[in-house]
Amino acid sequence: MQVLRFFFLVLFSCSIFLATAGLVWASEPDKDITEISTEAKRLVLDRIIVEGEKILSISESQSIKTPTPIIDVPQSLTIITAEEIAARGFDSLAQIIDYTPGVTTSQGEGHRDALVFRGIRSTADFFTDGHRDDMQYYRALYNVQQVEILRGPNALLFGRGGTGGILNRVSKKPELEREIHRYMTHVDSLGAYGLSFDSNHSIDADQAVRLNLMYESLQNDRDFYNGERIGFNPTFQKRLGADTVVDVSYEYIDHRRFIDRGIPTNEGRPATDLREIVFADPKNNYHRFSAHVARTNMEHFFADGVKGNFNFFYGDYDKVYANYYAVDYDRIGNQVRLDGYIDDTHRQTWMISSHLVGEFETGLLAHTLIAGAELIHTKSNQSRFNPVFTSNGQAQEWFRVERPIRFFGGMGTNASGEEFTVEFSAFNDDTRVRLDVSSLFIQNEVQITSFLDVVLGLRFDRFDIEAFNADPGQLETRRRVDEEITPRAGLIWKPQENMSLYASYSESFLPRSGEQYASLSGTNDALKPDVFSNQEMGFKWDLNRRLSLTVAAFKNTQRSPQVADSDPKTLDIIKSNIRGAELQLSGRITDRLYATTNYSYLDGEVIDRFGPTGLRLRELPKTMASLWSTYELNDDWGFGVGVTYQGKSFADNANSAQLPSYVRLDLSAYRDLSDRLRVQVNIENITNERYFPNAHSLHQISVGAPRHLMFTLLGSF
Repeated sequence: MQVLRFFFLVLFSCSIFLATAGLVWASEPDKDITEISTEAKRLVLDRIIVEGEKILSISESQSIKTPTPIIDVPQSLTIITAEEIAARGFDSLAQIIDYTPGVTTSQGEGHRDALVFRGIRSTADFFTDGHRDDMQYYRALYNVQQVEILRGPNALLFGRGGTGGILNRVSKKPELEREIHRYMTHVDSLGAYGLSFDSNHSIDADQAVRLNLMYESLQNDRDFYNGERIGFNPTFQKRLGADTVVDVSYEYIDHRRFIDRGIPTNEGRPATDLREIVFADPKNNYHRFSAHVARTNMEHFFADGVKGNFNFFYGDYDKVYANYYAVDYDRIGNQVRLDGYIDDTHRQTWMISSHLVGEFETGLLAHTLIAGAELIHTKSNQSRFNPVFTSNGQAQEWFRVERPIRFFGGMGTNASGEEFTVEFSAFNDDTRVRLDVSSLFIQNEVQITSFLDVVLGLRFDRFDIEAFNADPGQLETRRRVDEEITPRAGLIWKPQENMSLYASYSESFLPRSGEQYASLSGTNDALKPDVFSNQEMGFKWDLNRRLSLTVAAFKNTQRSPQVADSDPKTLDIIKSNIRGAELQLSGRITDRLYATTNYSYLDGEVIDRFGPTGLRLRELPKTMASLWSTYELNDDWGFGVGVTYQGKSFADNANSAQLPSYVRLDLSAYRDLSDRLRVQVNIENITNERYFPNAHSLHQISVGAPRHLMFTLLGSF
């Protein structure tokens, strides 16, 4: 590994030397880095459809941060647009992931988005317009222009985390000299309904404002479930002369919902006979989240071929969630044991970031150079209290299995017939965190010939965290500073313009304080971060102007220092490997038929300090596949078919319970009633498949939704 790093640094130094020389000697005056050859893609308001084609290989991804055609990006990437989200009836990130290769969902304890990128679980690798969005909550789609999902470690552009991949939401921006007024309303057969509104008004040739609004009333088939979600997002854009554009955005989020953590397992499988029962206190399983988020972005062209992007982000978050959930199940005695806690988080984060992108030539070499910096300051106060049952003075209690459980509003009857009250009164933890992160990165994409590109980059991160433990019995402050350098290298060979083969290597790291900064205890403050590396080879091919194929094979390796059992003064380096392959075929097959097909194969083993354990990583299906196809019968009618398959996986790392494989069939149909109005119906799980898509732990297995319909009205004026 040291030899590899040395070789990489030599190559990188040569690349930066050439780039620096190019900035002095470059002499191509008329190249605008924003000009990318692309086929027109235009949303026609009076038809409410997309005309033109989406060609993945030349679509832009904001998460890449350079004007690089996707066919030249040496890693797997999936993009889904707002138009596709609406057509498929998606209202959550989880539904998008169902049709994404290499990524699965995790339960997230019923109160947050949680994804498994190529076998690596994450609740924090989320970004909005490239800004870190690591607070735990369910993210809405009402103000999203497109969703970008990158697989493989992504520390170079995004910093810590991103160990298996990242998800970036690109928000809708004001558009100068254009009027947009759209609405969408939907109602679900399970009782949910919602309304969203998107309005863009051009004040004059240099100013525009865009307003996105959302209200959702949440409901599903599970007992006690309810909730609502509100989103308010105005954005203002101002053009300051010919070379500068400024966007200012504010978003208010308010989200409340019931928390359902699923059902227990029995004899290594979900207890299917309990699938109708909700193991919770209807009054004390809740999630409340509110946020105020402000973003400012300025884009400035310094000269021909040199562009700067400067960003400011501020987020103020308040979250509380309380929940009871199953931790054990006795089938013979017909009893279940419940545990619980209440958790409160208040977090304030501000970020300042900037990067410069330059396109220039040095002799026969063409360069796309990006250099950037980022500063992050976070204050996060987190506390947790456990319950105390008066029946036993403990945090857990046994109940008879019945619908509903005899537990309501902090009072109930246990399995022995004793009445009790319970309160969240037992102190668990209270942590006050201060975090400062400073980062520098640089990357050079070098076109050596018309058919050969090299990508070389390095990032430096300084991660400084201080955590105060406010436990009255053990007051203490711990601090750790990590300084990490993460590399990225890629080689792209293009035998022809519409085809590329690539090989890449990248690294990322995750500090021992964890994704939510609350794990700086025990020996964690003395341990170096976990380091993740990714080796990937792939093939991208635009079969024609409207159809794109991507194939990738990869190996992810995690290196984790652990205190040695034999000598606490020394460390063992524990490694684990995940191997896999992905296939993605997307685009128009004919003028009226659009399809996207995905397949992934994933294999990973739990490795401890003694070596391979023979155990498979949890929530890692060996095979997954999906297909979505839309056929336009004529100018007014169309229908879609979606199929998702998920192979069996395990609910826990001990492999003591298995999530069965399943196939789910979804359908959709639409009709344009007029030039300004479309009616659409989406049917999820039309065969009423009984399935269990994910879990949080052994006895918290999510129950898939039964067949249900969503009717949607999309209009413009």
